[in-house]
Amino acid sequence: MKTSRRDFIKISSLSLGGILAINPLINMAMDSDNNLQDDDKIKRFPTYCEVCFWKCAGWVHTKNDKIWKITGNKEDQHSNGRFCPRGTGGLGMYYDKDRLKKPLKRIEENGKQIFVEITWDEAFDFIAEKLQKIKKKYGAECVALFTHGSGGKFWGHLLKAYGSTNISAPSYSQCRGPREAGFIATYGKGIGSPEPLDIKNTKCMVLIGSHLGENMHNGQVQEMSQALEKGASLITVDPRYSTVASKSKFWLPIKPATDIALLLAWIHEIIYKEYYDKKYVEKYTYGFEDLKVHVKNFTPEWAYGKTTIKPDIIRKTAKEMSNASPSVIINPGRHVTWYGDDTQRLRCVAILNALLGSYGKKGGIYSPEKYKVPKFPSKKYIKPKRNWRQAFPGKFKLAKLVLASGICDATIPTAERDCSFKAWIVNGTNLITTLPNQANTLKAIKSLELLVVIDTMPAEITGYADIILPECTYLERYDMLRVAKHRKPAIALRMPATEPLYDSKPGWWMARELGLKMGLKEYFKYENITELLEWQLKKIGSSLEEMKKIGVKTFERKEPLFYGEDEDIEFNTNTGKIELYSTVIEEIGFDPMPKYLAHPEPEEGFYRLNYGRAPMHTFGRTANNPNLFDLMEENKIWVNPKVAKEWDLKTGQEVWLKNQDGVIGSNSIKVRVTERIRWDSVYLVHGFGSTSDKLSRAYKKGLSDSELITNIMMDPIMGGTGMRGNFVTFLLKEPKNNKS
Repeated sequence: MKTSRRDFIKISSLSLGGILAINPLINMAMDSDNNLQDDDKIKRFPTYCEVCFWKCAGWVHTKNDKIWKITGNKEDQHSNGRFCPRGTGGLGMYYDKDRLKKPLKRIEENGKQIFVEITWDEAFDFIAEKLQKIKKKYGAECVALFTHGSGGKFWGHLLKAYGSTNISAPSYSQCRGPREAGFIATYGKGIGSPEPLDIKNTKCMVLIGSHLGENMHNGQVQEMSQALEKGASLITVDPRYSTVASKSKFWLPIKPATDIALLLAWIHEIIYKEYYDKKYVEKYTYGFEDLKVHVKNFTPEWAYGKTTIKPDIIRKTAKEMSNASPSVIINPGRHVTWYGDDTQRLRCVAILNALLGSYGKKGGIYSPEKYKVPKFPSKKYIKPKRNWRQAFPGKFKLAKLVLASGICDATIPTAERDCSFKAWIVNGTNLITTLPNQANTLKAIKSLELLVVIDTMPAEITGYADIILPECTYLERYDMLRVAKHRKPAIALRMPATEPLYDSKPGWWMARELGLKMGLKEYFKYENITELLEWQLKKIGSSLEEMKKIGVKTFERKEPLFYGEDEDIEFNTNTGKIELYSTVIEEIGFDPMPKYLAHPEPEEGFYRLNYGRAPMHTFGRTANNPNLFDLMEENKIWVNPKVAKEWDLKTGQEVWLKNQDGVIGSNSIKVRVTERIRWDSVYLVHGFGSTSDKLSRAYKKGLSDSELITNIMMDPIMGGTGMRGNFVTFLLKEPKNNKS
């Protein structure tokens, strides 16, 4: 294979003899329940969901040894025994006829690059040989892992055994990183997942660009319903009238990119109207007087000129928060990479929670606990000589995890960089649509000497791989115990409900077999994952047999859920206090208190591109799922009636979108004319518009917003990739260069 050339290959481009036969198990498994007898034998197997990061624990039920349905585990704090639409539809992943079925290898035949089927041994031999050559020539640190999902723990272990710690989850730099950095700078501790919000006991919750209910964070949606039934109020800040906005006492249709101005005005009101929790602020915080001087001129009138939110509404909502204090939550959200000043925006959120005394209090932000499960014995990792930070000297100092975008950028060779990344292992994440600026991602991919992709589906990233490894779905495999923090510490087991279809394999098996091929046996001293799990469970007084029966095991807390009245608390900050004035941010050369910065606005005829989620889908992860596809086949572009009138657009009309850099989306998208979006913005659901024709349902259904995100507003504090600084205009006829 020529390393200088890496074309996209359709998975269908197999050599003769490589076309896969339809597995008869599929047709058998898809028989309707009417064909099953009343005395069918029903079994259940514990699992935790892999459709989104919430990982709700539940049960997989089988009839006649065929997967039938999925239900929640009542013991689980994530789900409370109830699964969301995505979770119950998860079995569609198992039955999807488009699944990856065999290991595939890129070869060149008659001047054309194609994929051919190979055995697992051949796949591992090829990968091991390439990795050993890269290690010898460049160093192990020039290999990176991008991972999403449970199987990533095994691949991470393999990479560290190999000698690299460059392990990245795109969800950090593309999603939640600024939130973690902002809260660590304020409280000395991040938020984490699931977010420890005591929503069921709150009296007021503020949502800023967080689509709770559409993002289907299961436990939080249930708790929000409980809070609303008890009379809690919601304040939703969003340029779009979202589902949760319709349940809110106040909807603030803010002008995009002005959120910090609103937050500073709220801080101003809460301080100068003396709405803040004086006792809490005096005892626990540092820098209050500095903050008071800092926000003196950030009045509601000042904010009105930036945000278009009227001063009286800013005052009323500030009072609403104060009335609920300390049982109030300024929700930190999750996808917070917006405009490049995101760490500072989340600092505002953290400061508001502190002023209102909600951090550590009932109805606010509680202290979660996580159960400590011992790690299986393994040889000690060798400490690498380099890591990703060497590629960005002096930058992104508050980034606590490896930046996926940083790995991507550092893969493209430059004269200034002595070593770029030479190999990627990509597990369960479609980097083509996950990383912003697709042109940059493709440039990095073409610079690689090895790209290995592990996935269940033929997503776009698989078309650029050298080796594709088909992972079986979460319904067919064991994984590590789910050890998540919550109100009470708990563990959950995932076990297979059936044998893997086709020639797909679990991640633990792949990582171990490849590790053995690479001479890393001392890091994989177990023959089977059940041996590993049994060892761990016995160490904590349980067993695999017990966990198979109960699925979830909950333990009692060691510390109180909330701070006690007048309890002395030392925070993990430089001052030991909640830092309203951040000493750590000042130390690295940035403003210790948040400031408002104006951001570029769309030119005439262009509109800010906003994107979000739908309750039945987890982005592109489920767009092809046969059980969820029928609930929502494609996305639509939301357009305000004023804009629709100017362009003579009608609901259902097909349009094409072009962004500020002249990039045109590959697919068309249908218009939805609605008052639920501001006139200066458009909105669509992320995850549609697949360009992989092997995803038979998702292919060309709707439009991918990822293609249009070319302007990245980098957060200089922690490296988050702000993606909401992109603007689009309408093309009413299909561009000639888009015709197939």
